[in-house]
Amino acid sequence: MPKLFYQGHGSFRLTADDGRIIYIDPYKGTDESYSLPADLILVTHQHHDHNQIDRCAKNPDCRIITNEEALTGGKHNHFNVGGIVIHAVQASNKNHDPAQCVGYIITLDSVKIYASGDTSRTDQMERFAGLEIDYALFPGDGKYNMGPEEAAECARLIKAKNNILIHVKPDESVLEIAEGWDAPNKLILEPGQEINLK
Repeated sequence: MPKLFYQGHGSFRLTADDGRIIYIDPYKGTDESYSLPADLILVTHQHHDHNQIDRCAKNPDCRIITNEEALTGGKHNHFNVGGIVIHAVQASNKNHDPAQCVGYIITLDSVKIYASGDTSRTDQMERFAGLEIDYALFPGDGKYNMGPEEAAECARLIKAKNNILIHVKPDESVLEIAEGWDAPNKLILEPGQEINLK
């Protein structure tokens, strides 16, 4: 059964059934939480709080996919890394240029995870309900990204089986904000918490 470990802020780690490790937007977390050698690292954009790939231990054949490979010539690309399928999707708002930012829909052991990156609502989200996403992770700081209210609207639009709020303001508790978050099928994760994905 694959797992998701929430590092904190916009950072999380996925573990595949076969033990392969994926880090998404490495930045927050302890040194120990980045000590499992990565097979794949995904970066949604180049802001310092999303692209600290040097924090991650890496296997010799680790694949790193950043927004620069994921979005070329205005086209959102897709990748198949040993059966882990990654589709880059839109991510943008007034603080994040759509030409330099992406989100990812990751299919891992038949589980679909939407890593939205730093974004507000995008045009593509209207089509995501048909993808039957299992877990969707949304930012909710309300300053650089959408706030909890807009994130709840996006959750209702996308219709994922589980919705997780992350990336709140640095001085706020994600637990407290998530507890009051008015999103359907919400799943509350604290930094340092790991869950099984099913």
